[in-house]
Amino acid sequence: MKKYSIITFMILFTALVWSSCKKDQPIDEDGLLITTRAECYVSNFELLGSDFQTVRTQNAVIDTVACTIGVEVFYGTDLKNLFPQFSLVSDAKLDPKIVGKVDFSDLANPKQYTVISGNRQVKKTYKVLITVQQK
Repeated sequence: MKKYSIITFMILFTALVWSSCKKDQPIDEDGLLITTRAECYVSNFELLGSDFQTVRTQNAVIDTVACTIGVEVFYGTDLKNLFPQFSLVSDAKLDPKIVGKVDFSDLANPKQYTVISGNRQVKKTYKVLITVQQK
C-alpha cells in the first residue's frame, strides 16, 4: 500500500509542478516561438522538380538588398510542378507557407514570398525570378 501512495504522490507532484510553469516565451499563430531577432533574409534557395531533383543550372543568386532570387532552370523544365525550398535566417518564417508543388510558369509575374523576422516586426518580400536555359 505504501508503494502505491508514493507513486500517487509523485504523479500528483509532477502534475502540480508541470501545471504551475508559466510560458515566458510568446508564440505566434503558427505555434512558433517569437524571439528578439530582427534579422530577415533568405540565405539559400533550392528548386526541385516533380522527381525531387534540382532543376537549377547553377546556384541561385540571392540579392538581400533588392530582395530578389534569380534562378536559371534547365531547358524543358515543367514550370508548373516545382517545389521551392528556402533557407532562412534563424527564427524567421515564410509567408505564404509552401505546402506542395508551385506553378512558376507565369514568368512575367514572379512568385513573391515574404520573410518575417523572429520578432515578427520586420518583413521583406522576395521575388523569385526564373529564367529558362537556352537550347
